[in-house]
Amino acid sequence: MLNTTVIVSALGYFVDIYDLVLFSIVRVASLKDLGVPDDKMLEVGVHMLNMQMTGMLVGGLVWGILGDKKGRISVLFGSIILYSLANIANAFATSVETYGWLRFVAGVGLAGELGAAITLVSESLPKESRGFGTSFVAGFGVSGAMLAAVVARNLDWKVAFIIGGVLGLGLLVLRVKLFESGLFARVKDQAGVRRGDFFMLVTNPKRLMRYLCCILIGVPLWFVIGILVTFSPEICKELGATGPVSAGSGILFAYFGLVIGDIGSGLISQWAKNRKKVVFAFIAATTALIVVFLSTTGGSPELYYLLCVLLGIACGYWALFATVAAEQFGTNLRATVAITAPNFVRGSVVLVSLLVQNLKAEHGLVWSARWVGLACSALAALALLPLVETFGRELEFVEE
Repeated sequence: MLNTTVIVSALGYFVDIYDLVLFSIVRVASLKDLGVPDDKMLEVGVHMLNMQMTGMLVGGLVWGILGDKKGRISVLFGSIILYSLANIANAFATSVETYGWLRFVAGVGLAGELGAAITLVSESLPKESRGFGTSFVAGFGVSGAMLAAVVARNLDWKVAFIIGGVLGLGLLVLRVKLFESGLFARVKDQAGVRRGDFFMLVTNPKRLMRYLCCILIGVPLWFVIGILVTFSPEICKELGATGPVSAGSGILFAYFGLVIGDIGSGLISQWAKNRKKVVFAFIAATTALIVVFLSTTGGSPELYYLLCVLLGIACGYWALFATVAAEQFGTNLRATVAITAPNFVRGSVVLVSLLVQNLKAEHGLVWSARWVGLACSALAALALLPLVETFGRELEFVEE
């Protein structure tokens, strides 16, 4: 189960998550160094996060199509080179504008890692045990955020970016030992099979609906990480916290919970031999904890950090979400879906943050976040219903 493919994929996702969340952790320190005043911190922070997530939307399409046309391994190499170099360059940004564009480029690179890894692992393991492999990749990978939080707490934000880039470039040595998916190799040799054709997803109504449902079930997770945790200092201040809440600490505790949740949801799914029921249970838990977090007034920072841990556990169906997306589609579109779907979920933070901002002026930050979060959860639960159960599904098929 824990073969070279699984271990190297997990290490790659570890570095990916380190670089992905690092801006959220060093947001305040880095923007202050670049001259952003306190009253503009939230506005500029949202803009910067949106630049990164927009890059991930673009990267998701590029890497997804390449993953089905050129292979899963090519994506794993190309994406890590791009985001590693971009993150090193972040340390040398001298203006908010330059910083923003570097986050965009980094986002493009970061977009390829998870989907390509989940696709490769899913196609490399026996159908009865691939849930163990994908859960390990996601569970170990998200712990990269904990390292990012510790590094950022003890070192300058510029050094933290350089460390992330160097880790990524160092991982390239291990990537040389990976082998391409046998399923992809066989499909590549088949004449007349359309591979990586994104229009196949959007021009067929049933296939498009299946694809959109795969995306929507992951949106609550990134609402929690991208809004509640990233902007926890501002949210908890409005809730009347008895002391300042740190975004870096919030991310550290939330991702600690995510490690538990990702591994736990995968194990539960393997035990129950069911994906959909487990995903639904985790969405329900996430919904309840969104309400609890945004209804807890006058709490201590420690209480909010505890809620971040619980939110992280509840959101720990990320591995299952990615696995379900990969298992829903044939080999000729599997990488396209598995890579684009997580990035459309991450990119949903752009729309979600704009909704929260637009509602904030009239309803306040807390109530705006509450209504948007509940809407995300409701859509996710409804989107799960029409998807077919994929536990133990044979993956050697193509989309016509």
